[in-house]
Amino acid sequence: MSKASTHHDSKEEHHENIEDIDEYEGHDMITTHPNAWSKYRLMYREYVAEFLGVCVLIVFGTGVDCQVVLSSVTGVASSQKGDYLSINFGWAIGTAMGVWVSGGISGGHINPAVTVMLATYRGFPWKKVPGYIAAQTLGGLVGAALVYANYYHAINIFEGGSEVRTLATAGLFSTYALDYMTSVSCFFSEFLATAVLVVVVLAMGDKKNSPPPAGLAPLVLFILILGIGACLGMQTGYAINPARDLGPRLFTAMAGYGKQVFTFRSHYWLWCPVIAPFLGAQAGAIFYDAFLYLGDETPFNRP
Repeated sequence: MSKASTHHDSKEEHHENIEDIDEYEGHDMITTHPNAWSKYRLMYREYVAEFLGVCVLIVFGTGVDCQVVLSSVTGVASSQKGDYLSINFGWAIGTAMGVWVSGGISGGHINPAVTVMLATYRGFPWKKVPGYIAAQTLGGLVGAALVYANYYHAINIFEGGSEVRTLATAGLFSTYALDYMTSVSCFFSEFLATAVLVVVVLAMGDKKNSPPPAGLAPLVLFILILGIGACLGMQTGYAINPARDLGPRLFTAMAGYGKQVFTFRSHYWLWCPVIAPFLGAQAGAIFYDAFLYLGDETPFNRP
C-alpha cells in the first residue's frame, strides 16, 4: 500500500471517530468536535468566561478590602496591611485580570451595565444579554464566597464571634455610602463614575480614535479603574458595576448578614449600585456617540 493511500485511510478513520460536525452562527468555518464535551463547551464558553472574569475581579477586589480593613485589628495582624490606595490598586488589578481571562472569549464585559450598553449602541446580540448578566452576577456571588472562606477566621475576630455579622464587614463585599451622603448624591456619584468608565471603554474600541494595541486593553482598564477609585471612589465605594455589588450582596445575605444588606438606607442596593450604573452607562454612550463616534453600529449614525 502506498504512503498516499495510508494517509488517506487514516484521515477517513479520524473523521469516523469524530462525534459531531456543526456550523455555529458567527463562525466562518465548520467546527469539529472531537468529543461530546467540546460541543457543550463551545455553546457555553462565552457565559463561563463572563462568570470567571467577574469571579476573578471579586477575588482581587474584595480580597484587598478584607486584607486592609481586617488587618486594622491587632488580633488579626500585628500591623495594618495597606491603605485606601491599596484598595484602589486591588480593584484595578482585579478588573485587568478579569478582562484578561475573558476578553478573547466573551469580549470581557464583566459588567451588566456595559453589556446592555454594547447591545444598545454596538450591536451586541440582545439574546445573549440575559445569559451574560446571570453569569456575571453568579461570578460575583462565587467570588465573594471564596474570599469569605479565605478570611472567615479574621472576620470572626473583627466582628467578635462567628455568630456576629454586621454591616461593618458586609461592606467588605458590597458597597455602602458614607453617612453624610444624601440619596441624590449617592446616585449621582455612581452615575458619574460609570459614565466616565463607559466613555473610556468606547474610546478604546473606536478605531478612528486612539485604540490601544492588541492585547493591551486590560492595561488601559487597570489605569482607568485605578483613576476612578482614587478620584471618585471614596463616597460610595465606586460599584460602577451591578454584578460587582449584587453578586456579593446576595452572598452576604446567604452567609448570615440577613436582610439588613438589602434594607440599608431604603433599599440603597437597588437604586445606587444597580440602577445608577445602568443609567450612567447609557448616558456616557449617548454623549460619546452623539458627538464623537463615526461608526455605523450606533443608532446615531443610521439613516
